Amino acid sequence: MSKLVLSISGGMDSVVLLHMAVDRGFREIHLISYDYGQRHKRELKCVSGQIEAVKAKVPDLVITHYIADVGFIKHLAPTSSLTNEDIDNPDISKMAGDAQPVSYVPFRNQLFNTIGCAYAEAKGADTVWYGAAEVDSLAGYWDGSNEFVDAMNALVALNRESRIKIEAPLITMSKSDIVKEGVNLGVDFGKTWTCYSNREDGLADATTPSSSMRVQGFIQAGYQDPIQYVQQPKLSQMYMAKGCKKI
Repeated sequence: MSKLVLSISGGMDSVVLLHMAVDRGFREIHLISYDYGQRHKRELKCVSGQIEAVKAKVPDLVITHYIADVGFIKHLAPTSSLTNEDIDNPDISKMAGDAQPVSYVPFRNQLFNTIGCAYAEAKGADTVWYGAAEVDSLAGYWDGSNEFVDAMNALVALNRESRIKIEAPLITMSKSDIVKEGVNLGVDFGKTWTCYSNREDGLADATTPSSSMRVQGFIQAGYQDPIQYVQQPKLSQMYMAKGCKKI
């Protein structure tokens, strides 16, 4: 099977994507992560454990991991709560009607996919995967939509020698679908990080959009999220009321 470049943040979506790639038969995977000064940089630390997990499944897997330093984004795009800690992360309960959340990083996925394609060309790979999911477009992130992927591929198709295609295998999947897929593939969700907050106590905050959607996905899938939240007592009661199982 052909070589794959896969954008991985350490969040639940891109981690499931990695396990999916191995399950689908890719045996040479070049991971790329991006350090753009995000306040939740903790997510990047989760990648190494996931690499160990997939190598345990497939010992002959060829896998590399490159962390691209794109810290300039923090300075060019100070309008996002992810790159400017003076801006509060949005509260999920107050986002109704917003065309784009304040956590949106301008043109982030366009930049990342462009870099991913350049990396793919250098590695001789013909496919780039990134973890856009159905909920991203619904939540106002235009660069997580089918239209965005199609437009990017139309641009990349102008390349006169290398034939590279960007794919988002999760783009039609709900968060609960992603959780179920991850459970089926044996993903350790306790070693993923989704929350936009950067709390000193190390807890996630379920009021942030990313964490709220994650928790809802677990509950709808019938499972308990293994990471701990500020709202853990309330969540534990909810898990019990809904009959959610531990993974």
